[in-house]
Amino acid sequence: MQLTPDTIILIEWGPLRLNATILGTWLIMAILVGVSWLVTRRLQPDLPPGRWRNSLEVLVLMIEDQIRAITQRGVHSVMAFSGTLFLFIAASNLLALVPGMRAPTGSLSTTVALTISVMLAVPLFGIAHGGLRQYLAGFVQPTVLLLPFNLLGEMSKGISLSIRLYGNIMSGAVIAAILLGIAPLFFPVIMEAFGLLVGMIQAYIFAVLATVYISAAMAEPSKPSIDPENPS
Repeated sequence: MQLTPDTIILIEWGPLRLNATILGTWLIMAILVGVSWLVTRRLQPDLPPGRWRNSLEVLVLMIEDQIRAITQRGVHSVMAFSGTLFLFIAASNLLALVPGMRAPTGSLSTTVALTISVMLAVPLFGIAHGGLRQYLAGFVQPTVLLLPFNLLGEMSKGISLSIRLYGNIMSGAVIAAILLGIAPLFFPVIMEAFGLLVGMIQAYIFAVLATVYISAAMAEPSKPSIDPENPS
């Protein structure tokens, strides 16, 4: 049983190899870009929105409301990043429901790449919002002695993000293979529904955690409170 789509080689040309992970990733990107272009290509203020545009607007507003519940800073810029993460991961997980296709998120290389993008976005959002000095000051709060532990905490965020997403998708594939081997006529429908639910939950959790990390980076470092009656 192949646990990761990285091992499924579709085309091999010398040192170059096209595996199921790369193909699935390209396919998801093409679908997302194509659907976005088709829905928004005729945006005009004097024309009533169509069914597909209404659906897209509802989805965008839902994502925006979730981000506003986490942070009030740079909502639209954060939504562009976290919303894209959610749509890509959700679409990737849904791809596994197509016969013969494998979810790109079942590959550790994909989840690590997504995690790297989050870990790069966190300092970029933090520096863009409050400046380099404010962002670096957050690592020495509440005392400079905690600097190594704060740095270790940032590293652990990336590891947990990638392992959590990869582990859940891979374990779902293993469980599905075992159950299909036991009762191939009964479990497929149940596993399809279970896979759909798990895929959406994982996409939501990954996007929410990314938003939380970005929000924390944009927050101002906490300062010690001062008693107004005794400022000294």
